[in-house]
Amino acid sequence: MNPVFIAGPCVMESFSLMEEVAQELVRLNQIYHIDIIFKASFDKANRTSIHSFRGPGLEQGLKWLGDIKTKYRLKVLTDIHESYQAEPVGEVADVLQIPAFLCRQTDLLVAAARTGRTVNIKKAQFLSGTDMQYPVEKALEAGASEVWLTERGNMYGYNNLVVDFRNIPDMKKFTPTVIMDCTHSVQRPGAAGGKTGGNREFVPAMALAAKAFGATGYFFEVHPYPDNALSDGPNMLYLSQLESVIQSLL
Repeated sequence: MNPVFIAGPCVMESFSLMEEVAQELVRLNQIYHIDIIFKASFDKANRTSIHSFRGPGLEQGLKWLGDIKTKYRLKVLTDIHESYQAEPVGEVADVLQIPAFLCRQTDLLVAAARTGRTVNIKKAQFLSGTDMQYPVEKALEAGASEVWLTERGNMYGYNNLVVDFRNIPDMKKFTPTVIMDCTHSVQRPGAAGGKTGGNREFVPAMALAAKAFGATGYFFEVHPYPDNALSDGPNMLYLSQLESVIQSLL
């Protein structure tokens, strides 16, 4: 059984960007007989600076996401930050994602679960893998059809993250689908003068290490020109490199 693959730009910068990424995902799906889920955010509500680009917003973002889903026949994933967003997002997205900083927010988890969609909960940077038992329980008891967990590193000192790969088998005790966020795990939060820095050269190794620890899915933020991206550029993978990383994991 193939692992879950999630890929797409950090934020919805433009519909043309989304289409460029979607076309590559369709190509890879056809070649490797996989089913990559398209990911993009309509609002980056946790940017370092108030002046940072956040995205097109809920209404425009869902229209773009719905168009990508219909035109390219891709499953789509996006994140929500507030409970009221769950219902409209659930009408479009196949997977609702809970951001790491919000994974303990009961009302948000319950609202996502009640949509009937798959809920992907990212592990907070301040929690261990075993702590994720309780967010999973909240979502399942609220009626979630399926719950996934995603590892994305823990805070380590100033402006840095470290990944404890033992979190992957720990979280597999609560759900069979544990995803490695291979790009956010190489972030340097707030380390680029009011923006988040990162080390994208470590992304392929992060993926392989996660595979060794039993990950059943992989999350990649990708962009054709990440150095020009409006969010998370330093840790995003070049779109042209996604194929070789997927090959290594298959």
